[in-house]
Amino acid sequence: MIVLLVLIGLLVVLGFWLMGQYNGLVVSRNRYKNAFSQIDVQLKRRYDLIPNLVETAKGYMKHESETLEAVIAARNAASSASKNVNLDDAGSMQALMGAEASLGGSLGRLFALSESYPDLKANENMMQLSEELTSTENKVSFARQAYNDSVTAYNNKREVFPANIVAGMFNFGEAQLFEVTEAEQREAVKVSF
Repeated sequence: MIVLLVLIGLLVVLGFWLMGQYNGLVVSRNRYKNAFSQIDVQLKRRYDLIPNLVETAKGYMKHESETLEAVIAARNAASSASKNVNLDDAGSMQALMGAEASLGGSLGRLFALSESYPDLKANENMMQLSEELTSTENKVSFARQAYNDSVTAYNNKREVFPANIVAGMFNFGEAQLFEVTEAEQREAVKVSF
């Protein structure tokens, strides 16, 4: 009888331990998904600002339509990649990071080219849009940092013993960091007018 009570007690303790490990993994996973949604909000804001920026520049940069079209194409690709991202799929995260790198590069070319248009640099709309874009870029950077911190905490939690046993039993996969993959993207987008 005592042996049976001890076994039941051990099973109850094991059940509570298993439940605690599982719940901890779920909480960590939800934190990194929430952190990604914060990135998504800032990326959407940036995607919304870019067409206004291009429209403002279009009037001054009539001979630079190729650059303007490249910015819009990169913005559309990044927006599409952002909408289709699956946090559990490394490939879709890589696609988003690549699209963001391309967008950053084309924005950099736009701002570098705009330096040769003094009237555009002095345009009030362009100055306001560039200020909003700079602010948004800072917010994107902070949101990426928070996301990567949450992903690291989740990945650590799912890889350490004994939680790794529970993670394996319930298919808690590895989360992908939002990393800068292109050397040119490591440079901040320079917005100066």
